[in-house]
Amino acid sequence: MIDRTRLVAEFLELVRIDSLSRREGRIAKRLGETLTGLGAAVEEDDAGQKVGGEAGNLLAKLPGTVPGAPALLLCAHMDTVVPGENVKPVVSGDVIRTDGTTVLGGDDKSGLVAILETLRVLREDRIPHGPIDVLFTICEEYGLLGAKHFDAGRLRARTGLVLDVDGACELVVRAPAANKMVFTVHGLEAHAGVCPEQGISAIKVAGEAIAAMRLGRIDAETTANLGLIEGGLAVNIVPNRVRLRGEARSLSLQKLEAQTDHMRRCFEEAAARHRARVGERLHTARAETRVERDYDRLDLPVDAPIVRLTERAAANLGKPFTTRATGGGSDANVLNGHGLQVANLACGMREIHTVNEWIDVKDMVATTELLLETVRLHTGA
Repeated sequence: MIDRTRLVAEFLELVRIDSLSRREGRIAKRLGETLTGLGAAVEEDDAGQKVGGEAGNLLAKLPGTVPGAPALLLCAHMDTVVPGENVKPVVSGDVIRTDGTTVLGGDDKSGLVAILETLRVLREDRIPHGPIDVLFTICEEYGLLGAKHFDAGRLRARTGLVLDVDGACELVVRAPAANKMVFTVHGLEAHAGVCPEQGISAIKVAGEAIAAMRLGRIDAETTANLGLIEGGLAVNIVPNRVRLRGEARSLSLQKLEAQTDHMRRCFEEAAARHRARVGERLHTARAETRVERDYDRLDLPVDAPIVRLTERAAANLGKPFTTRATGGGSDANVLNGHGLQVANLACGMREIHTVNEWIDVKDMVATTELLLETVRLHTGA
């Protein structure tokens, strides 16, 4: 039986542990000790060294109690976004939020505690189950880096659940692929007061490109954003170089490539319009684009075994259950790219990545109940 008091106490403890991306050392130590105490064999990989962090991914393997039962993966991430230091959780009835100066960290500590409580109840109530692989990743919020640097060949499980999305009693089966892009605009420096006509402002070129660009919500399946810009030398120098970083995401690979091409063309066409003559030489602005697939899409059929299993668990508990798509990526995208079949289970978090983030304890309990029943059913019994 789920221990609500214990679940809440552990959540409050974990959100008070600072764990920004690349700084997961303290929470990794706490979780590793807890998993060991629950009878798991715990290993830490070298992902932290590869990304310049304090800790690596934690992989915990629990033996099954049902001979021949298949292994199941349960996954959540340890890191949180900024501002996420010195979190002060405020409890008001069933709702937990912060004092408004930081995020809460329910993304993804609500997933962590649901998994830990499930493991405890399995043990305490001697519920039959198959082998369980628990994967707690680092740097999910910094581009799914922990999952990308994890060797999926170490897993026994070929299917499972990531707990890392807002809502409750919902299963995300579709999530977008994403391209990350770096645009570099090359202009021509000149004295801004003496001879500005001999320069080409890279900032002006970039501004024209952005003004012509479709950004934000493109359609029901596609989004795009430019999030970082840097460049220029001084206020009295026509800027010769600007670099911008952005992304595009879509549930449709065709739409993703179309949006990426559109953003590239906007920079190239804007650059082609800007020229400056210095002496006998004619200079033309130019734009370079670097595109990298950040992660592949998640696209599970609604009749996939893990989807049917979770749906059956919800029915057994008399809980509502829906499948849906999301616009965000998660470790599930990466794991499915390695040939696993993993869905993303909602775990109660709300208004994530903001200082208004909150969670309802009833949703945390419901998530844990659903996870526990799914694990139980996975034995095939």
